[in-house]
Order: sequence, then structure tokens, then C-alpha cells
Amino acid sequence: MLFVELFIIGIGVGYIAGFFGIGGGTVVVPIMVAFGYDVKTAIGISVMQMIFSATFGSYLNYKAGLLKLDRGVVLGLGGLVGASFSGIIVSHAPALLLESMLLATFVFSLIKLYFSPNSDGSNANNSLFLLFLVGVFVGVFAISIGIGGGVFIAPILVGFLRYELKKAVSMGVFFVMFAAIAGFTSLSLNGHISYAEGAFLGLGSLIGAYFGTKKTQHTDKKTLKKWFLVFYIAMICLILKDMFFE
Repeated sequence: MLFVELFIIGIGVGYIAGFFGIGGGTVVVPIMVAFGYDVKTAIGISVMQMIFSATFGSYLNYKAGLLKLDRGVVLGLGGLVGASFSGIIVSHAPALLLESMLLATFVFSLIKLYFSPNSDGSNANNSLFLLFLVGVFVGVFAISIGIGGGVFIAPILVGFLRYELKKAVSMGVFFVMFAAIAGFTSLSLNGHISYAEGAFLGLGSLIGAYFGTKKTQHTDKKTLKKWFLVFYIAMICLILKDMFFE
């Protein structure tokens, strides 16, 4: 019965991941903890699920013309390099520290996205070197706390590099694909992956990712930004509940 539930949850996670351009770990980790898994195992399950949803979501965004492969590959390679250190970090970091880092991630993203003006991307900073550095920083930090990095990528690209929001979301999904592959390898070598749970979540997320990605492509930028703010606030409340009331 657990695997059926995980498949259904995966559909919802995939929808959220595709719509917001994230890996889905922001939802998966708290859910897995609620199912009784320790936070480190929950991170491993989360990262495995990301490979499914992010790969399929990236394909859909590329077909829709929202993803530029040259920039995405540079950003993704940076994430791959950074995420390679995630297994070591998860193995040695206390669970409370990882949860605190996750909470700080959401607070930062909420503030940055809220104060970032809407951009059409015409004055975007397209430096490949900066994209690589952004990828390294987000990769080493995000995968270590069980998220794909999309929650960081979109606010950074919109707030600092002045990307258009929908293209930033597509870049976030592509980044997650690279970072998740590297993180999965690193976490596997350190014994933090539950393969069956990750597979059932991942298969369900393929269905959700299709509908979530299509929904983003047909949502106007102002409405999309409002949904981002609602999502970040909800996740902050959920993490606070896990930290202080359980």
C-alpha cells in the first residue's frame, strides 16, 4: 500500500516540480519525514525522484522553446560539480542543521523573488562564467538539503541576472536534472538512497511533470510570480512545523 501512496504522491510532486521549475524535494523531504524516514534517507529518496521529473520537464520546455541548451548546459555542469560533494555533506552534517538550511533557503527565495521586478529578459546578463558559478554554489548547497536547486535558480536568475521568469523556471528544471544525477551518485555511494521508494515516486512524477510544465507555459508572468510566493510561504510553514512541533 505504501508504494501505491508514493506513486500518487509522485503525481502531485511532479506537477509542482514542473510548474515551479524545481526538483520537488521541497515537498518530498517533509512528506518522507512524515512517513517515518529519517531526514537523510528522505533526502536520498527526494534526489532519485528528481531525476525522473526534471529530465522529462526539461524535454517539454525544450520542445516549447523556453530552454536554451548552451546556457542550460553551462549552468547544469556547475551544478553537477557542486552536487558531487553532497554525499559527504549529508553524511557528516547533523539533521537539525540540514533542516535549518532548508528553512533559510525558503526565506531567502521568498524575499528575493518578492522584491525582484518583472523582466522581459531583454537586458539579461548572459555571462556563461557567472552561470557556471551560480550552478556550483547552488549544486553544493541544494542537493545537500534534498532539493534540486530550482528554488534558488529562479530567484537568482530573475533577481540578479534579470532573466524572464518563465525562462528562469525552465533553466531551473534543467539545472535540477544535472544536479540530481550527480547528487544521486554521491548519495548512493554513501548509502542514503532507498531505491524502491524513489522509483515509485519518480514514475508518478512523470505524469505530474507533464501537466505542471504545460500549465506553466500557459500561465502569465504576474500570476506565476504570485503562485511562487504562495508556494514559498506554505513550505516555510511546513518546515517550521516539522522543526518545532514534532
